[in-house]
Amino acid sequence: MKRLLFILAMVAGIAVAAAKPRVASLNMCTDQLVLALADDAQILGLSSLSRDHTLSFYRLRAMGFRQLSGTAEDALALKPDVVVTAAFARPITRSLLATSGARVETFADARSLADVRRQIIRMGDILQQPERAGAAIDSINRAVALAAQPVQRQTILPLERRGWVTGRDTLLSDLLAIAGFRNLGADLAEYGALMPLETLVRLAPDRMLLSSAPDRAEDQGAALLLHPALRHLHARPTVILPDTLTVCAGPMTAQALESLVEAARQPAIAR
Repeated sequence: MKRLLFILAMVAGIAVAAAKPRVASLNMCTDQLVLALADDAQILGLSSLSRDHTLSFYRLRAMGFRQLSGTAEDALALKPDVVVTAAFARPITRSLLATSGARVETFADARSLADVRRQIIRMGDILQQPERAGAAIDSINRAVALAAQPVQRQTILPLERRGWVTGRDTLLSDLLAIAGFRNLGADLAEYGALMPLETLVRLAPDRMLLSSAPDRAEDQGAALLLHPALRHLHARPTVILPDTLTVCAGPMTAQALESLVEAARQPAIAR
């Protein structure tokens, strides 16, 4: 009798697992949430950028799943229970998805840590994976707790290829503030902007923030970062924070914040 009950319980467990919704993702940031929270059997397909080594934190796991072209037809052909994509997806894609009868969930850009928490919880609900979502939130909360220790507030300049400076209404800027930095880019642009060389030359941050260490001018975008006029910036202590940690919402946000908190605890250079 006990053996029968055990078998029935196992069968019931398998049935519950199989009932979890199967998902197709058409956006790199929804890819990240799906890869972080879903069972393998739930993932029908991901965007082509899910394997991008410069943007996708979960690129290695993404190798095991089908790549989608990004069109609504490509996703709907898989007969998913739900399609997840960006709120800014192409109008024709949104229109086809809306008229398909499929369940469609769209996600906006995460521009704050609060947005990250909301998106993780929401995707956990969509995928019926609340425990994994909760664990991800716990890791973020632990990183926030590390930032509670007072530090000397330093200025920092988040600089990217071609002179792109990250502005104030962004996830990266929010993480910098929580860690204890003042983002000089917040004074220059709302979301971010390409800054002329003359503007960059006038800035004097305590620290630089780069997504990777520029070692050669392989193209014009990287060449600007190595311009001789910016030597004074590169002489500042530099924080390297890969785009894979900050471009999208996900459990990796905790790692991004931990890295920034550690950097904020390092003393500023003498003026």
